[in-house]
Amino acid sequence: MPEKKVLVLYAHPSSARSEVNQRLFDAAKQCQGVTAVDLYWEYPTYNINIDREQQRLRDHDVVIFQFPLYWYSTPAILKEWQDLVLEYGFAYGQDADALHGKVFFCALSAGGKQDAYQTDGYNHFPIRALLHPIEQMATLTGMTYLPPFALFGARTAKEDGRIAAHLSQWTQLLNDLVADRVESNTATQAATLNDYLSQGGHA
Repeated sequence: MPEKKVLVLYAHPSSARSEVNQRLFDAAKQCQGVTAVDLYWEYPTYNINIDREQQRLRDHDVVIFQFPLYWYSTPAILKEWQDLVLEYGFAYGQDADALHGKVFFCALSAGGKQDAYQTDGYNHFPIRALLHPIEQMATLTGMTYLPPFALFGARTAKEDGRIAAHLSQWTQLLNDLVADRVESNTATQAATLNDYLSQGGHA
């Protein structure tokens, strides 16, 4: 039996054109202990079922936002999801502890290369800095925030032959999360979960 239940909330407004994220989402659907939700498919008119989404959060131990980085942030439906689902009295506020102790991180793809996401790089900020609003959302709601699992240079990942290795690492990461083998205290110090894994973390 799985030790932890993992929820992947996938947001890609054009998944039919996806070379990376759709494959990661399909892989997540095959992992025992993982619930994979395509938000754009479930809510094409953005009419999000707040009660259902809040119950999904209650039922899972790990929450993952999976998306392509759009203008240094998430696709629109993930912001809508946050605005509606993480409401006062449920996710934060007096006696609102539904999310306390859960683990949260983003699994994202970025078009630019990793060196573009540095203080002196093209995008001027490290990827973790760009995700600070999401990190603070996790902190405010009592979740343990982990660095992102990221694929940089996503525009050329297929031509460069890098997708298969990333997909394999993703699948193993999900399995390790379900088995509770990811060391959160160590992982949270890394720039990305990829770095944590390459430095000897599980997966």
